[in-house]
Amino acid sequence: MVTPALEATDVAVARGGRTIVRSASLHVDHGTIVALIGPNGCGKSTLLSALSGIERPAGGRVLLDGVEMAEIPRRELARRRAIVLQQNDVSFGFTVDDVVAMGRHPWERRPERVESAAAIEEAIGLCELDGLREASMATLSGGERARVAVARALAQRTPVLMLDEPSAAMDLRHQEHLFSTLRQRSGQGAAILVVVHDLALAAAYADRIVLMDNGETVAAGTPREVLTADHIDRVYRHPIDTFDHPGTGQLIVLPHRSDVSATDAR
Repeated sequence: MVTPALEATDVAVARGGRTIVRSASLHVDHGTIVALIGPNGCGKSTLLSALSGIERPAGGRVLLDGVEMAEIPRRELARRRAIVLQQNDVSFGFTVDDVVAMGRHPWERRPERVESAAAIEEAIGLCELDGLREASMATLSGGERARVAVARALAQRTPVLMLDEPSAAMDLRHQEHLFSTLRQRSGQGAAILVVVHDLALAAAYADRIVLMDNGETVAAGTPREVLTADHIDRVYRHPIDTFDHPGTGQLIVLPHRSDVSATDAR
């Protein structure tokens, strides 16, 4: 049996005396993308924080390649998994180049440091940041800062990548480009866990989807198994339609919307 790259069992997380994640279980295999979805406040970001080792769970187990996350030294952990958080604020006027290069810090005293220049160049190219290399982070838009955060994580060249709503501030083109890049990285063997609100992106790019509600994982499986009208209506409290794209056969997810058009409203 193949050991998952990341495995969580009955994880619980408490903050300020409040239990935010009650019982969450999931696994991410090498070479796959797993999308973590659910409504606002269901515990997705908190769970990702626990799975990445940023905070220790109040209960349950988190394993990275079969090893307890808490037992892995911090520097080694930084060589095994990279994280992209929702907040991408960087102070002190760092340039884009400076921030992407930070992704290579875990490798400074390792033989892999010889790869740093190439890793930085590759990440900047993948995230289409060539024209912004000398720009101060303070001058960038939210979407540009998000692309820099992704580039820093890609430059880290870890076998596990965890991202918390990385495309939320991006325009349509860069959202699609990001997920195409993640698909490419998973095709090279990376295990990717991404928190995403856009169900259409999850349907298009995820190999598996984990659905959360009220601090628990309530469904897991392929996009067709999880993105059902019943699951989404019950968890999001809003109906959807699902159908196959007539040209590609790809699963399409659309929310029900009012019949009143903008013209009608006027």
